[in-house]
This record gives sequence, structure tokens and C-alpha cells, in this order.
Amino acid sequence: MAAATMTREERMATESIGKLMASMTLPAILAQIINILYSIIDRVYIGHMDGVGANALTGVGVTFCITVFISAFSAFISNGAAPLAAIWLGKGDRERAEKILGNSVSFLFICAVALMAFFYAFQKPLLYMFGASDATIGYAMDYLSIYLVGTLFVELALGLNAFIICQSQPRTAMLSVLIGAVANIILDPIFIFGFHMGVKGAAVATVISQGLSAAWVLAFLLGRKSSLKIRRNCMRLEGGILKSVFSLGISPFIMHATESFISIVLNHGLQAYGGDMHVGSLTIMQSIMQLFSAPINGFTQGMTPIVSYNYGAQNFTRVKKLYRWMIGMCFGFRLLTTATSMVFPRFYAGFFTEEAELVMLTGRVMPVFMAGMLVFGLQNGIQPTFLALGQAKISLFIAVLRKIILLIPLAIILPRFMGVMGVYYAEPISDVLSATIATVLFVVNIRKILSKEALEKIR
Repeated sequence: MAAATMTREERMATESIGKLMASMTLPAILAQIINILYSIIDRVYIGHMDGVGANALTGVGVTFCITVFISAFSAFISNGAAPLAAIWLGKGDRERAEKILGNSVSFLFICAVALMAFFYAFQKPLLYMFGASDATIGYAMDYLSIYLVGTLFVELALGLNAFIICQSQPRTAMLSVLIGAVANIILDPIFIFGFHMGVKGAAVATVISQGLSAAWVLAFLLGRKSSLKIRRNCMRLEGGILKSVFSLGISPFIMHATESFISIVLNHGLQAYGGDMHVGSLTIMQSIMQLFSAPINGFTQGMTPIVSYNYGAQNFTRVKKLYRWMIGMCFGFRLLTTATSMVFPRFYAGFFTEEAELVMLTGRVMPVFMAGMLVFGLQNGIQPTFLALGQAKISLFIAVLRKIILLIPLAIILPRFMGVMGVYYAEPISDVLSATIATVLFVVNIRKILSKEALEKIR
């Protein structure tokens, strides 16, 4: 078993890059695409409910602010702890890597309990604050009140799956997502239409599906096939480990958490300057952006442990080749997919609703809203490269720059001069500026990062 484990991990430093990328990223890409189907399929079914589809879709879309914030805590672990564990595996210290895993499990349990209690206590006023109206609040609460039951499942399934990938077992990680997604695809129409539960049925299907995924991940990390195991003696929280995890995970956490805050600001602005129909258009466009982002997230998730392992092993020449592939692939894919959404916006909107007015509105604003994504692929590749190399501060700055410094203020200020269209224009302006600055930071800093001195500072 030990020899087989070493062979799987050492291939990240020896196997040809093309073959390694395919074996590590394709399962992760499929896993991300499958995972995003949880919310996409819910919205497709809900948007086509007879007579109430548009309002129901808008109501569930408002809950996006909360569900994304909940998943942000799993990003602390999946993007902070897992790359750190991979670096220590590259250094040859498996005991340290298992302590990182054990602390991560304990942290996720604590977060799940706290988040569920908080949002149950304040869900109604928060949903109104986040853009719900009297016509949509009922649908939002029906969905969220059930979704919160599965908070622990969400945290464990999303947070711990990356520890399977960092062991060079992306296919196993993909299966954890596949199990939940297939269950959701099957259960959604049964609960929504068969049992006539509407949006409540969508939430029930999601909770059951996430529970199955979480069970699979835990079973693997507790089983014999995992080289990194969840051990009771490693689950006691240690300040030094948590500090290292937080320093690296704070950037992806902010990226996810501020996505929630951005939705709040955008929904509020669209509701104030436009109305429910404009909030509905944002739900559709965010769904499409999620769908386009899924392959990129999967690709970078598969590439990150390879970069981290080789960085930990001081194989800097191989690291250069790897990050060039990562940035180039992210840029090219984002460019092509964004172009299709700008050319055929009504085609994409039609998947989510039959409401002619909503399709027309989305078709009009989507080319504006998506335009900045034509170049945002550069940041999609650069940000995970910084994370893989343990550069928490730079990655954190990039995350804060785009969403907190640029997008949120623009979404508040521009509508005062441009009306509702100012909300839509805030997105592309912040995307272009942020991607440009991220590229400059990467060019300026990468040589210094690829050195033994920089590696020794990572603890």
C-alpha cells in the first residue's frame, strides 16, 4: 500500500505534463460540471413551473447570496488546507499533512453548526435585505429553510473532496460529486412535480444529494485506500496549523464570500432601479457564469496539487511549464465561452424560463454583463497559481481588489448616473481592471517566488 501511494504521488513530479494534466484535470472538470448541476437543474425545473416559474426562479435566486456564503467556508479548506497538505506531501512529511486534514474536519463541523443556527434565526429579514419582494419571499423561504438542514453535508462534501485530489486520485473525487449530482437529477422532478412540492421539493432533493456525496468522501478518507486518513488524534485544533490554513485559504474564502455580498448589492440595486424581472435576469446570468466557470474551476483544482507538489519538491522548471498551461487554458476557454453568451444570449436564457419578457430582458443585458469575462480568464489562471505556490497575500489582494474595491462600489455608484444599466456595467469594468492588475502582479513577482528562499518561508 505504501509503495503504491508513493507511486501515485511521485508521478506528479515525473510523468509527462500532457498525460498528467489529462489524468488529474479531466475528472476534476467533470466533477465541477456535475456539481454545478445541483443549482442549475434546480433553477431550470423551478423556472418552468406552471404559472409561477418567473417568481419562483427569482425567489430561489435570492437565496444564492446565502448558499454561496455557506460554501465559502468549505473553500477555506478545499483551496487553503488541501494545497498546503500537497506541499507537505511534496516535502515528504505525511504526518503534518494528516494533521492538516484532521483540523480541517473539525473546523468544518464547527462552521456548519454556527451557520445553520445563524441563518435559521435571521433568514426572513436577510432575504428581504438581499432582494426578495413580497411576491418572491415565500419561495425563497421555502427553499432556504430546507436547504439549511444539509449545511453540514455541503461543508464536508465540498471542503474535503480536495484532499482526495491532492492524493492524485481525481477519479475517486469525481465519483463523490457524480453520486450526488445523479441523485439530484433523478430526485428533482420527483419531488418538484411528482410530489407537487415545488421549490421545497428542489431543496429536499439537494439535501439528500449532498448527503450522499458527503458520505462517499468520509468513507474514502476513513478507508484503506486513502493515503491521507482522518484520524481522531489529528482532529484536535492546533493554532499553528489553523493559522497556516487560514493564511492560504483566506483568499478563496473572500472570493466566495464576497460573491455573496456582490449578489446582495446587485440584487438590491436591480430591485430598486428595475424590479423582480431584473433580479430574475441576474439569476439567469449568474447561472450561466457558474456553468462556464465550472470547467475552469475543475481544471485549476486538478492542476493546483501538481503545481504545489512540484513546488514543495523544488522542481521549479516543471512548475513554470505547469503554470503556463494553467493560465493559457483558462484564458482560452473563458474567451470562447463568453463570446458565445454574448452572441446568443436569448438562447441561453431560454433554458431557464419561458417568460418572453424575461428572455428579452436577459438577451438585452447579457452582452454587457458578460463582456469583461473575455479577458478574465487571465485572472482565473493566475489566482490559483499564486495559491498553489503558497502566496496568500498576493492572492488575497487580487480577490479583494475585484470584488470589494472595484465591483461593489461601482454597483452602488453607477446606477445613480445610469439607472438600472449601471448595475450591469459594474461587472465588466471591474473584471477588466482586476484581470489587468493580476497579470501585472504575476509578471513582477513570479521570479522571486520560484526560489528556495521563498519556499522555506511556507510553514
